[in-house]
Amino acid sequence: MWTSIDESVSKDGKASILFPPQNIVGADPASYSPKLAQSGSIMLDKWLAPQLLPSIHINAFQPLVEIFLHSFSYPFWLVKGDYKQLTDFVAQEGTEVFQWAETEFGLSRETTIHNLLFILGFNAYGGLSVFLPILINILGMDSSGLQDRLREEVLEKCGSNIPSFKTVQDMPLVKSFVYETLRLNPPVPLQYGQARKDFLLKSHDAAFEVKRGELLCGYQKLAMMDPKVFYDPETFHPDRFIGE
Repeated sequence: MWTSIDESVSKDGKASILFPPQNIVGADPASYSPKLAQSGSIMLDKWLAPQLLPSIHINAFQPLVEIFLHSFSYPFWLVKGDYKQLTDFVAQEGTEVFQWAETEFGLSRETTIHNLLFILGFNAYGGLSVFLPILINILGMDSSGLQDRLREEVLEKCGSNIPSFKTVQDMPLVKSFVYETLRLNPPVPLQYGQARKDFLLKSHDAAFEVKRGELLCGYQKLAMMDPKVFYDPETFHPDRFIGE
């Protein structure tokens, strides 16, 4: 993979990582539609922007930004056309994934399509663009032999094949390394949600009464550093999640 990326950068000054759609959907966008292969990332950007814009901090032009960008949800018709092209690609090329989702998780075809697109758009495309450099940096700076251990596990399970969803489930060290990196470096540190009903939110030593309609904010980094949940929480332990 890195060889092809280096060649693309040397030749065109840029490179495209195609393994998320190939592994998640089971198809290369280029074989489905040249337009999608060329403009798929732009379509995803246009789909992501209206969802993220209301929560993105912008210092300039206040209070106009708060009034016109942060005060309401954007209508779906702004991205409806691009979203349909993306869902059509997933619907046509993801047959094997649909069967797996139905047999393993009981998900309908339509639900699977939207979930796959969310994974491609938010996790594989949006999240990975932020998280992958962190992952590579931690791996590159390690001097404990972790690289060799990961390489041995991947070669044992995959050989020369590209890892898939199923094969990754059989790689405990790979999974644990990624989880531990996510624990210390969450790409999305803040999560917001609106309570749909009254409930009691409990911690280790307290409880908080939440009313329906109240807005909740979770700070991922604070939760991931809880010493009552994670031993030695400020230290990176690549084996932390093995066996869990």
